[in-house]
Amino acid sequence: MKLGLIGYGAISKHVEAAGLENIDLVSVLVRRPRQEGVLTHEPDRFFAHDFDAVAECAGHEAVRTYGQRVLESGADFLVTSVRAFTDTALFDRLLAAAKASGTRLILPSGGIGALDILSSAAVGGLDSVTVTVRKDPSAWKGTIAETLVDLDALTAPHTVFDGPVREGARLYPQNVNISAAAAIAGLGLDRTRVVIVADPTITTHIVELEAKGAFGRFTFMEDVTVSEENRKTGKLVAMAMVKSVRQLASTLVVAA
Repeated sequence: MKLGLIGYGAISKHVEAAGLENIDLVSVLVRRPRQEGVLTHEPDRFFAHDFDAVAECAGHEAVRTYGQRVLESGADFLVTSVRAFTDTALFDRLLAAAKASGTRLILPSGGIGALDILSSAAVGGLDSVTVTVRKDPSAWKGTIAETLVDLDALTAPHTVFDGPVREGARLYPQNVNISAAAAIAGLGLDRTRVVIVADPTITTHIVELEAKGAFGRFTFMEDVTVSEENRKTGKLVAMAMVKSVRQLASTLVVAA
């Protein structure tokens, strides 16, 4: 399988280093001028390749800029920056492009588990879904949270947002891919609640997911080590992308 990557940060480098069986990393599209090995900063040179799949690891603007082109080129498109799909027009456009081209828009599990049970429960009907995201205050720097509370002075957990995922994603664009993925898997962006907490008592990222519906009720919690490369994300995100890419060419697929 011929794979392309958009972005060359922590996630892409983990995929590259994994040396996945039956996966040929053909090209990586980067922002800054660079031509070495499989790296290129020229979109036309990147898209000259015949990919089976392209994985976005560069942020929501990359989804907006290149998503439709990927799908129309005949490649499946794996999106890590799920927050991009809070833009309903963009989401609809990419879905239409995938349908017309016979390709797939794939949302990997990324940093959140339990999407399999959540999407299964949605078949029977969901009543409520709440995602609570807890990170240490440094993870919320550079966001609107800085205008709401003195992050450096916090001594106890402080809720900086409690509301619909669509609004939470708008206010915290680099931190809510998890809740956006859960929303798309379940009740949607406007009916899924996200609670965002700056918590000075933790050094990890804690995510809790609670859902109720016709199936009954389930809760899920993960306590994830923070990525050394980017404190806004957990190590699990890169691991999950490696798993998702591996499954594209695997003879055994678990939790599809």
